Amino acid sequence: MNPPTLEWESKRREAAEFIRTRCSLAPQIGLILGSGLGALADEIQDPTVIPYAEIPHFPVSTVAGHAGELVIGHLEGKRVIGMKGRFHYYEGYTMQQLAFPVWVMRTLGAKILIATNAAGGVNRAFRAGDLMVIVDHINWMFNNPLIGPNDPELGVRFPSMALAYPWELVEVALRAAESEGIHLQKGVYLAVTGPAYTSRAESEIYRLLRTDAVGMSTVPEVMAATHAGMKTLGISCITDVARDPKAGPRGILTHEEVVEVANRAKPRFIKLMRAILRDIAV
Repeated sequence: MNPPTLEWESKRREAAEFIRTRCSLAPQIGLILGSGLGALADEIQDPTVIPYAEIPHFPVSTVAGHAGELVIGHLEGKRVIGMKGRFHYYEGYTMQQLAFPVWVMRTLGAKILIATNAAGGVNRAFRAGDLMVIVDHINWMFNNPLIGPNDPELGVRFPSMALAYPWELVEVALRAAESEGIHLQKGVYLAVTGPAYTSRAESEIYRLLRTDAVGMSTVPEVMAATHAGMKTLGISCITDVARDPKAGPRGILTHEEVVEVANRAKPRFIKLMRAILRDIAV
């Protein structure tokens, strides 16, 4: 029996070959679009749209606000491949399944990954609707997609995460925000498994860890991309901040509210992302 990594190598190649039969465009940049943020994929010009369900070995997103389509085309002069919706650990997928689309993007030629998400604000200075560029992360999922035999074609056995979010790309995001008149927060993103939202005590612990935002995605994909030699940029939409526990039902966060806030932030998010893509060097 082949080691797990060799099995995933075969699967990513098969998925990439299938995608090439539908679109010959070699992408430069991969986009992962989180809850309520998939509208950016609608901006892609001359798009080839492929439902996840048609791609060999691709998981299928089950969460509201995630369309479940791969969109390939041009945006701001760059060749992009965009995931309109992502997969989550809490859906029952393995870490390797979460990483699989990133491995496929890299196999197709993408050298940069921009991962976006909806996140809860832990930093009390944040407000719902803020956008935040991720400068570092904490993996509170206590698992990662690199466990198992290493695929040397993708990367080394012991990849460093010290530069998972290279400052040159953070600066691109900050310049883009300034040029568009968008207030962009900077912060550390902490990933949890979900699907339960954070308790008050957990929020206090995360603050002690100098966390600014918490979410249920992104870190597995970033780890896979960094291992595979891709430069990575992370953008969070802060959809809520810690609530007053005495507020009763009004203090209870729902997924519908998360998507609603992300939808309200959509125009600023799209402006920011387009400006980033214009400025980013590939």
